[in-house]
Amino acid sequence: MPKLAAFPKAWMDPLCIDGSMTLTEWINLSGKLDVDGLEFYSDFLDLKDASRWSGYRSMVEDQGRSIPMLCCSPDFTHPDAGFRQEQVDKEKGWIDMCAALGGDFCRVLSGQRRPEVSREDGISYAAECIEACIPHAADYGITLVIENHYKDNYWTYPEFAQRMEIFCELVARVDSPHFGVNYDPSNTVLAGEDPLELLERVKHRVVTMHASDRFLIEGTLEDLRNEEMDSLGYAERLSHGEIGKGLNDYDAIFGTLKAVGFDGWVSIEDGVDGFEQMQRSVSFLRRKMESVFGE
Repeated sequence: MPKLAAFPKAWMDPLCIDGSMTLTEWINLSGKLDVDGLEFYSDFLDLKDASRWSGYRSMVEDQGRSIPMLCCSPDFTHPDAGFRQEQVDKEKGWIDMCAALGGDFCRVLSGQRRPEVSREDGISYAAECIEACIPHAADYGITLVIENHYKDNYWTYPEFAQRMEIFCELVARVDSPHFGVNYDPSNTVLAGEDPLELLERVKHRVVTMHASDRFLIEGTLEDLRNEEMDSLGYAERLSHGEIGKGLNDYDAIFGTLKAVGFDGWVSIEDGVDGFEQMQRSVSFLRRKMESVFGE
């Protein structure tokens, strides 16, 4: 049976930008959730001091939980080789952080979809950078997971490998037991593509999953396309919805994952409409996972 983790998607600015929520407060708040672990983000303000990492690990473990996943956003598609090397070095530092927190999975991305970077160059840049990080991850027994991502909260451009064809080509380029996929069905919807088709193509590489549901507050996906290339972070018309009430077919998603023996972590991205929303999403996923994987 897969395990559930929670990610504080709705509290990113308080935890990463203005400090209006401390990591201790998030850990304590999450104690009210029926989850097995917490996914951390590498740029939490309270993680800037490496001497505090072990303390946060102990705090979570004292709740009977773990920190299995570290969410990171390396930007490997910059045309400047020096910039890319800096990002590799950052990712290696985040791997150190993941290990200190007791994590098994550390996220990588391709990078931003800069207009001046070609498809072939972007894929090559990202694959080379990921491969440069794998030996460091292997030393800790950590698996790097690439997400079919939409856009980091603090990026200008969307994900280079947002589209299915590019994402699958990049995944195929990197062959290592310390590399896999963090599948996010909602991000495929935002790409205007079928999340079940993507899952079918990468199902044997999926080791972790982000669970969310998405909807547009107003307008269409085409309106979103027109906005996403010139705005910092997420477009205002885009919202994370309560899981089970959006566009994703979780029976089909979990059924596909069960068929290939998936037993990894499912991390919840939710709570934009309050903590109670996240609690309802947890309950929905618990029931759905027990129904599908428990058969």
